[in-house]
Amino acid sequence: MKLPRREILRLATAAAALPAVSRFARAENYPARPARIIAGFPPGGVNDTYARLIGQWLSERLGQQFIVENRSGAGGTIAAESVARSVPDGYTLLLTTSAEAWNATLYDNLKFNFIEDFAPVATVSRAPGLLVVYPSLPDKSVPELIADAKSHPGKITVASAGVGSAPHMYWELFRTMSGVDMVHVPYRGGGPAVADLLGGQVMVYFGTTASTIAHVRAGRLRALAVTTATRVPALPDIPALAEFLPGYEASIYVGIAAPRDTPVEIVNTLSREIIRAPADPNMARRIADLADVPLSVATSDFARLIVEETEKWRRVIRAANIRPE
Repeated sequence: MKLPRREILRLATAAAALPAVSRFARAENYPARPARIIAGFPPGGVNDTYARLIGQWLSERLGQQFIVENRSGAGGTIAAESVARSVPDGYTLLLTTSAEAWNATLYDNLKFNFIEDFAPVATVSRAPGLLVVYPSLPDKSVPELIADAKSHPGKITVASAGVGSAPHMYWELFRTMSGVDMVHVPYRGGGPAVADLLGGQVMVYFGTTASTIAHVRAGRLRALAVTTATRVPALPDIPALAEFLPGYEASIYVGIAAPRDTPVEIVNTLSREIIRAPADPNMARRIADLADVPLSVATSDFARLIVEETEKWRRVIRAANIRPE
């Protein structure tokens, strides 16, 4: 049977529209099955904690389970690569932090480009660092620590959770801006670093608030400053480093990203729910328990934040000539 030209064109147009209609239907019904949030660090840490908080929040709001899967290794790049390669359908998401911003420069052989290969969804918080010292160190303020380090170059030890970790990045920015010379002692994780700090084997640490605040409150460590640009509500009596080093700011944004080409309707659905989370009293309390600060930034603004953070840490890493372990 020979079809009229007009009918052929109509059928061809309808066939071409099928993928778009199918994508729209999938987006309209999202989520129709359980989804996964991939966390790039082991269970029990701050990264994993936030993945579970956001997963629970989305599960309650969207009526499907958002299950956390931990894929640790290489500073979170293994998890990021797996999500970048996943189907962009909204069912595989990444718990993303500022680690992606510095990993872009730290690792030369990444098989993905975070800025190009991901769709930023939304953030929930910013996590400050906390500059702490072992109590036997006599320095009771940032100016005293800087003066001590300059008077005794190479004598004071500063721990990190490993090359390329947040404590390492915070220290390198401090070193660059203050001009001090301390001995960097990298550990394989924040746990061992804090353990040796509590034992007096190292003197200084730019730790996460979650890993250090309990020890500060118990008097086992002395807090000198938070690493954010301003003081944080959970620690109002502790000054910001920027009060002594103008322009210093180092913190970790925490949010969700999806693979590039995830339908915009799905990204918007996720974004709409996530940016509501920090305003919820229960979620706000959980964020405050970690001594973090709520941060609601979505899609295009989140993308801009990632670009800014990537450029900032690129300069720090290049200036310090940091190489991954």
